[in-house]
Amino acid sequence: MRPETNEDEEERYEVSSSSTFEAFALTCEAISSTRSKLKKIEVLSNYLRQLQSEQDLQTAVTFLSGKIFPAGADECEVNVGYSTIWRALEETFGKSQDDLSSYYLRHGDLGSVAEEAFKTSSPQQRRILLSSFDSSDSEKQLTLSEVVSSFHELARAKGKGAIERKILILEALLARLRIPVEAKYLIRVLTSEMRIGLVEGLVEESIAKAFGRTLEEVRSANLVSGNIALVSTLAKRGELHLAKIEPLKPTNFMLADSAQDPQDLFQKFDSMPVFSEFKYDGIRAQLHKRSDIVKIFSRNLEEVGKFFPELVSSASKLEQEDLILDGEIVPFRDGKPLSFQLLQRRLRKKARSIEDVPLMYFAFDLLFRNSVSFIERPLSERVMALESLKLEQPLTLSSRRLVNRIEEISEMFSESKSQGYEGLVVKDPNSSYTPGRRGRSWVKLKKELDTLDVVIVAAEYGHGKRAGVISDYTFAVREGSDLKVIGKAYSGLTDLEIKEMTDLLKSITEIDQGYRRIVKPKIVLEVAFDAIQKSERHDSGFALRFPRIKRIRWDKSPNEIDTLDKVRQIYESQRVRA
Repeated sequence: MRPETNEDEEERYEVSSSSTFEAFALTCEAISSTRSKLKKIEVLSNYLRQLQSEQDLQTAVTFLSGKIFPAGADECEVNVGYSTIWRALEETFGKSQDDLSSYYLRHGDLGSVAEEAFKTSSPQQRRILLSSFDSSDSEKQLTLSEVVSSFHELARAKGKGAIERKILILEALLARLRIPVEAKYLIRVLTSEMRIGLVEGLVEESIAKAFGRTLEEVRSANLVSGNIALVSTLAKRGELHLAKIEPLKPTNFMLADSAQDPQDLFQKFDSMPVFSEFKYDGIRAQLHKRSDIVKIFSRNLEEVGKFFPELVSSASKLEQEDLILDGEIVPFRDGKPLSFQLLQRRLRKKARSIEDVPLMYFAFDLLFRNSVSFIERPLSERVMALESLKLEQPLTLSSRRLVNRIEEISEMFSESKSQGYEGLVVKDPNSSYTPGRRGRSWVKLKKELDTLDVVIVAAEYGHGKRAGVISDYTFAVREGSDLKVIGKAYSGLTDLEIKEMTDLLKSITEIDQGYRRIVKPKIVLEVAFDAIQKSERHDSGFALRFPRIKRIRWDKSPNEIDTLDKVRQIYESQRVRA
C-alpha cells in the first residue's frame, strides 16, 4: 500500500514505473516493514523482475547492497558528510537546525530526519526551490538513472567551492521528490545506511528467485566477480557461468581471522607446518595486468593506479601477459618501512613522483596467471607460482617462511616488530583463496603499541544499530591547564556500557549540536592504539592510529589523564614515525 503524502499536497500521482526512484523507495519500505526473510525475498525479487533496463537493475542492486557505486567503478565515494546533507535539508525543506536536531534525537537516523522534514514542509517552498533549477526534467518523476548521475556529480565536485556545489546538487534532487519516503531512502543510500534488514545474502537469494537461477550459481558468481550488480545482469541473461576472475576486474579480498597471542594463533591450525609472513602496514592492493594495461585496486575495489605510477610502470614491464597479484603497498626507504601517514600524503597530492614517498609492493599471493585462475589451488602451489615471477623493485615478494613450533612464531613476531612491521599473518599451506571471506585459514597477530588515559570532550550519536545512543567519543590529553584532542573511538564498549554512557553524557552536555554534543571533561577512558602519527586535524598535533577503548576508568579523575608530553615520548619511541 502506498504511503500517504503530505495532507497539504495539492497533487495526486499515478503509480510510478519501476524505473523511478519512488518505486525503489516504496520497495525498500515494504522490505523494511517485514521481519520475514521469505517475504523480503518475495518483495525484492518481484521488484527486480520488473526492472526493464539492465542499468536500472544494476543500480537498484548496488543501492540495496549498501553501496553507491558498483565495484571497480571509476568513482567510489561521493564524499558528502552529515553536515553537508544537514544544510541541504535545511534549505530544501525550510527547517531550522533546532527542527532537524529534534527529528534526529527522535529517530537517530538521517534518512528518517529527511522523511519527517519532507512531511512537515510546505509544498509551495519546494516548488519555489524547484523552479530555481533550470531543467526541462524538473517536473518529471526522478528516475534511478538520474539519481546515479547526480551521485557522480557529487563525486566529481572537488576543490574550491565543492561543498556549495554538493549542496546545490542535493537540493536539486530533494526538490524533485514527490513523497516523504523517497527522501528517507535517498539519504540512506547516500550515507550507505539502508537499515531495512537486507544483507547481501538476501540480495543474492532475491536475484536467484527473480530470474529462476539457483542460489549456488548466484553466490559462486558473486564470490569470484566481487560485483553483485554485474551478477544481477548475468542472472537475468542466463549467463552466470561467465562470471570469473580475470585481470582488470577486481575481486573481493580474502580476509584473516585474529589471534590474541602466539599460543592462541598456534591453536587455530589443525596441522603444521604453516606459512608465517610479516604483516605490513600499508594499503592492501590487487595488482592487475593484461597485456600492457595495468590497474591497481584497493580494499574497497577502487582503481588507485594513478596514485602509484612507479608500480604501474614496473608491472607493465613484466613478461607475463595476464596477472593478478594480492599484496601490500608500503612506504619504504633504505630497506626499512616508513610511516603509513606518508602514504596518505601521497594519496592527497595531485602530482606524484618517486621522490614524494618511495614505495614497495610486497606481493604475497597470486590469483591469476596467463589465462589460468589460481584461487582454488592450494596456497603452497600459489606461492610456488608467485616465486617464479621475475619481479623487480619496487615490486617484490613478501617475507615468508614455514614454521612448525610456537617458538618460531614468537621469534618471527619479534623480528617483524623490530623491523618496523605490524606483526604476522600465518596461513594454511593447503588453503584455497576465498574472496570476501574471513576464516581460520589466515590468522593475523599484532600487538597494540601502548595505552593512554584520556578524557571525553565531545560525543556523537551512532548510526545503524547504534542509532539513538551516543557511541562515538572524541577524547583529549592534558597540556598544562589545557586539553588537546588526540583522537576519536567508537569500539570497545558493551551495549550496556554505551547505554550508561549515553545517559551520563547527556547529563554533562555543555553544548547540544543535535547529533553531536560538547561535554564537560569528566569521563576518563583507557584507549589502546597501534601507532601515533602527526596530524593537522587535531589541536594536539597528533592522532592515534586505530584507537579502541579498553575500559572506562571510573577510578580516575580528569586530573589524572596522560599528558601531551607522554604522547610525544611514545611517538619518538616508535620505530617507524612521521
